Amino acid sequence: MEELLSERLGSVSMKGAGAGKNRTLECGKNSVSGAVSQRACVFCGARVVLNPVTDAFHLVHGPVGCASYTWDIRGSLSSGSELYRHSFTTDLQERDVVFGGLPKLEKALERIVEKFHPPVVFIYSTCLVGVIGDDVDSVCRAAEKKHGVRVINVKAPGFAGHKAMGYRLACEALMKILERDPRRTDKPVGINILGDYNLAGEMWIVKDYFRRIGVPVVSGFTGDSTYESIRRSTTAALNVVQCAGSMMYLARLMEDKFDIPFIKASFFGLEDTKSALVHVSELLGDEETRRRAEELSTRGMEKAMRGISPYLPGLAGKKAAIFVGGGFKAVSLIRQFRELGMDTVMVGTQTGQREDYELIESLVNPGTVILDDANPSELETFMREKGADILVGGVKERPLAYKLGVAFCDHNHERKIPLSGFDGAVNFAREINLSVNSPVWEMARRTADPFLDA
Repeated sequence: MEELLSERLGSVSMKGAGAGKNRTLECGKNSVSGAVSQRACVFCGARVVLNPVTDAFHLVHGPVGCASYTWDIRGSLSSGSELYRHSFTTDLQERDVVFGGLPKLEKALERIVEKFHPPVVFIYSTCLVGVIGDDVDSVCRAAEKKHGVRVINVKAPGFAGHKAMGYRLACEALMKILERDPRRTDKPVGINILGDYNLAGEMWIVKDYFRRIGVPVVSGFTGDSTYESIRRSTTAALNVVQCAGSMMYLARLMEDKFDIPFIKASFFGLEDTKSALVHVSELLGDEETRRRAEELSTRGMEKAMRGISPYLPGLAGKKAAIFVGGGFKAVSLIRQFRELGMDTVMVGTQTGQREDYELIESLVNPGTVILDDANPSELETFMREKGADILVGGVKERPLAYKLGVAFCDHNHERKIPLSGFDGAVNFAREINLSVNSPVWEMARRTADPFLDA
């Protein structure tokens, strides 16, 4: 703790180091200047939420680097259109900085409508546009009037804040679709799943569970979604929020505007998957729906445990470190590691809220480090200090773990293996076992790598 920047002291704590300290953990702040945060920018936050809308046209109004940075960044799968898999940009140059980029944008919209005929176009206005002051809203209005296509400006200059602000902008863009044609019915039926992006087909797994217990899924936000499926979402009776960090704002907006209540639920791990299915069945169904949910969960857990059991002896007593996007996912991971007989010694998130950290504190053992918006130096220090055997994180954390000689599990949006549900719990256990118990770590110790010995 003594090595921390003074500005970071309020964002890092250790359970048991001080009474009630975690209840005042600072979060939701901008990253500290001079400390390279693991967070992404506002634009990235908006793009990762909206990108899985499969039949939308995603146009980055900015330099080509912005489009390249976020190209195909989700491992989201589609049952229909593949338009979302491409990355398009107006490719602003120095001349456009001087004279403005609107002519390029207008020309791009003409070609988009002529060639692709999308039902909706999301225009991401990035840092450069925020600096030169292009009036993108006027172009959107003119294009909608001329072409009859929804054109939505997502004002997401990266310098305006952090990733969570991009989530908020994405939710506001989705609400623009819903408010134009709410299509509310007198008898709402079924659920929307918010904050599942169909990574490696996970939305399909969860939808199948609900189909089998008799609860229809109206729409998913935004995994394998379409413009029309998003418009239908206002007919649902309940919103089930999987990723609270990215979708709680939308859930609250839909509750205020359309009277759709919401609950938070997770489909990561055996315990949380069963709890989510049973809770939804209790809220929406009759006794028969609950019975089916209990039955499906019992069978799913029994089958999963048969798949997980062979890995348990090799994982018992191992130490895990977690650094993920949202607090709710971190909570599920703590429970999953507990199911595997592992101890969580460090937990961090990019966008966790105070209530998330309070719950995390209640789940972990004394001595566990809890931190918000960490930088690589902090992650390295606490993984070494706590003797972590594996780090669960995303693409930015993988090189750090490997350089430290620590195993790694990708739980970010690029992954290609489903980790949701009962089968996903088996996949997770297999991934953890393969990484933690790989012979490469013993080989590294035998070669006495000076970096590891430092």
